[in-house]
Amino acid sequence: MLSFVSAHSPLLAIVIPLISAPLCMLFGNRTVAFTISTLAVAASFALSIYLLWWVKDGTVLSYHIGGWAPPLGIEYRVDTANAFVLLIVSAMGLLTLPYARTSITDEIDENHHTLFYACYMLCFTGLMGVTITGDAFNVFVFLEISSLSTYVLVALGAKKDKRALSAAYDYLVLGTIGATFFVIGLGFIYMATGTLNMVDLSQRLPAISDSRTVRAGFALIVIGMGLKVAVYPLHRWLPGAYTYSPSAVSVFLASTATKVALYVIIRFMFSVYSARFGFEAVTFQYVILPLALVAMFGASFVAVYQINLKRMLAYSSVSQIGYMLLGLSLLNVEGVSGAFVHMFNHAMTKGALFMAVGAIVFRTGSAMLPNMAGLGKQMPWTSAAIVIGGLSLIGVPSSAGFVSKWVLMSAAFERDWWLIAFLIVGSSLIAVVYVWRVIEVLYLQQPNKDVVVKEAPLSLLVPTWILIITTLWFGLHADFAIGFATTAAENLIQGGFGGKEVIILGVESR
Repeated sequence: MLSFVSAHSPLLAIVIPLISAPLCMLFGNRTVAFTISTLAVAASFALSIYLLWWVKDGTVLSYHIGGWAPPLGIEYRVDTANAFVLLIVSAMGLLTLPYARTSITDEIDENHHTLFYACYMLCFTGLMGVTITGDAFNVFVFLEISSLSTYVLVALGAKKDKRALSAAYDYLVLGTIGATFFVIGLGFIYMATGTLNMVDLSQRLPAISDSRTVRAGFALIVIGMGLKVAVYPLHRWLPGAYTYSPSAVSVFLASTATKVALYVIIRFMFSVYSARFGFEAVTFQYVILPLALVAMFGASFVAVYQINLKRMLAYSSVSQIGYMLLGLSLLNVEGVSGAFVHMFNHAMTKGALFMAVGAIVFRTGSAMLPNMAGLGKQMPWTSAAIVIGGLSLIGVPSSAGFVSKWVLMSAAFERDWWLIAFLIVGSSLIAVVYVWRVIEVLYLQQPNKDVVVKEAPLSLLVPTWILIITTLWFGLHADFAIGFATTAAENLIQGGFGGKEVIILGVESR
């Protein structure tokens, strides 16, 4: 049994949650659906840890689906980079489920609970599949699985606020445009190379790098995934989707969806095309870097003026995506590893913050700042979680946010880009403003004496504080994240899909 699991671990990490989705609807009971979902995500989390442990030293795992060897067959390919992202997605997926069991009782109609779990598992499966696959068209297929289910998840928030429907519609339209650009880009590179296997593409593209078809495909892929990542100014869908969706959905999307889309950009730009292409370096320097800087400042300024805390955190996420893109734009090991570390730390921090806000919504029915006056006294544990998470967003020492910003600043110093390092500090100071606004409302304003608000239930507080403690832990013990991120960055900077050793898994190849 153990040898079977070991041999088929990349496939099982995707198949188990995929099978659980129809089972949730088949049984039609929310308790059974929750149990099935939790067991499936827990299995994927365990397999993700196993895969990360297996590739931690630079080893690469190649799983041939159905025994058909690539490039004819579909390949699941695991290295340090995507194993790290698999861990982020599965860990956040697992922590969100017990939180969701309580929060959806207030935010989603009871007869839609099993639908929520089924769509949640499809979204989870899609994100995991996008991350693990080594086939470019398979990326598109899994991307659509996650996107279509996400549109439904966002729309389920209509019970609390009908604007969830328009937010889901905006997300659907822009998500479809992004997916269309992406698949047309894949069509261009398939037309030029005759293959969709990523490893095969990385070997064939250098010989035809001057082809306009190849360059057009690159541009379309970057723009398409830029919409999915919410790269400024392609972020129009994100604030509404995060603000009006159910709290559990906001938690999961903020922690995983944009991270996976960013991973796709990283994979195509560093492995499939690689930085050896001159036009790619120009794209980073003259397109992505300026947009990243604009996001870091522009989105933070917009966040300062928000009175809806979920919307404030949504614009903060656009700003934080700017930091990740900035790291990639530096085109050195330190910068790329900083992007991965920030991806990891931001997932924990923003997940905890959205959980804490969801706990407030559960008790007060609102995420508006004026309605949170004095909650620091009435909901001390929830409010403390918001404060610590906010300090991590700023990048206060001993927090996870400080670690990733320090790595990014070190990468800028390595390139002698001192101005970029100072801009990182400057944008963090803007975060101080909107975090302080929240602290002021929670602790310095007087609560409504006519309304007594109870602390959030343990089912909401425990997952929140697990993430808060984890944020502090990795702020003080950063070797785990930095170690894996550095290994991933070194392999990516070298270009292609090279590794210390390639181990082929699955049934005997045909």
